[in-house]
Amino acid sequence: MTPRPAPPHPLPGAVGLSHLTAYDWEAADGVCGGSPHLHLVCTEAYVVTGGRGAVQTLSPDGYRDIPLEPGSVAWFTPGTVHRMVQGGDLRITVLMQNSGLPEAGDAVFTFPAAVLADPDRYAAAAALPPGTGCETAAAARRRRDLAVEGYLLLREALTAGDDGPYREFQRAAARLVRAKVPHWRDLWRAGALATAERTGAHLDALEAGEPEYLADATAHETAPTRIGGFGMCGRRDEYGLPGITLPYGGE
Repeated sequence: MTPRPAPPHPLPGAVGLSHLTAYDWEAADGVCGGSPHLHLVCTEAYVVTGGRGAVQTLSPDGYRDIPLEPGSVAWFTPGTVHRMVQGGDLRITVLMQNSGLPEAGDAVFTFPAAVLADPDRYAAAAALPPGTGCETAAAARRRRDLAVEGYLLLREALTAGDDGPYREFQRAAARLVRAKVPHWRDLWRAGALATAERTGAHLDALEAGEPEYLADATAHETAPTRIGGFGMCGRRDEYGLPGITLPYGGE
């Protein structure tokens, strides 16, 4: 029998997946690592597969420095500023809620306030030239340095008990992405929401004693579509998953 073509299905829960090796570039504060940023609507998880490091976070909880080592799992909710820190060959697998949304712009760097206030200036500072060569690496490092510049100001204020700059950064980030929300809503409906609704339909069918949907059972496989791309936090192996637009420079 010839196998019937299977409709594309996202990963469980419509999550995004990538593998990262954290940047080892030293920043102005002497710390090696990635570009601090936040996500507006997506929770993100790190599953550490090798090496050592940390993730620094800013949230209403204050400033935290969470150690990362093989077997560690850390995750942070929307609005949490996070900065990956390289401690020695740090490698992680990233699981991202709402696959497709980060690639559509649900990530805002902690650039200084003057950059955040100008959408064109922000877009120019966030963009990278295509490819994985020296020019792209240099641009990624400049972008990281600019994000660290703004991040250090937010962290200093927050640790001193002043959450005003952190809150204003969140508001500035929301203003930057507001026009993208209708597109994000379409991606969410086609991805995470559709996946949850499909589960509801399956439960209804089982309750009715009519499991015909099981006739569509199948398996999928994939492999990296780009290795060593320059992401926000490090060199990134990317996957072309069903229904997902390839990243322009996510985690």
